[in-house]
Amino acid sequence: MLTLHHLAYSRSQRILWLIEELGLPVDLIRYERTAEFRAPPELKAVHPLGKSPVIMDDDLMLAESATILRHIDGRYGQNRFSPEARTTEHALHEEWLDFVESTAAGPVVTVLLAKRGGDQATVDRTLPMVQTTLGYIADGLGDKPFLMGERPMLADIQMSYFLAMARMAKLLDEYPTLIAYLDRLEAQPGFLRAQARGGPMMPETF
Repeated sequence: MLTLHHLAYSRSQRILWLIEELGLPVDLIRYERTAEFRAPPELKAVHPLGKSPVIMDDDLMLAESATILRHIDGRYGQNRFSPEARTTEHALHEEWLDFVESTAAGPVVTVLLAKRGGDQATVDRTLPMVQTTLGYIADGLGDKPFLMGERPMLADIQMSYFLAMARMAKLLDEYPTLIAYLDRLEAQPGFLRAQARGGPMMPETF
């Protein structure tokens, strides 16, 4: 059985979403954030980085969201949430899946934390990168319901937490396409079951 070390209000929600979509049994171990909104020290005993998500699958430990999603979908889902391998669609999907954390997330996290700390100079310096990123996603989505077409894939699951962060930082107001996209993601049955089981993806205030 899979074990998921699940931190409240974290990227771990994406992993739980996929697990719920696939109907997999999981030993869900929950952790609450500290008063400073940090991961608790108990997670250091699980993984050297003290981060979440972390899964255990037999003796395999993984702690990167995209890798975990690929592993679970490949091993337990027959790649149901990925396009067919060795196709153009698969290559584009893999790019979107990696894009979220390798390119998109950094500037949005920077703006979110800068706003929380009242650092307007950092917000102003970083905002053009955020706008470029959000515009790129909106253009890539176009008039499709999901990144690759008519149904959500791993890349969409990965995108959900990032867009929720952007919404919390009040960065989506000028991107109605992305607001509607996030609404569709959060209406997916697996997402709703994951939220009921693991708590909301984002706090009401930050």
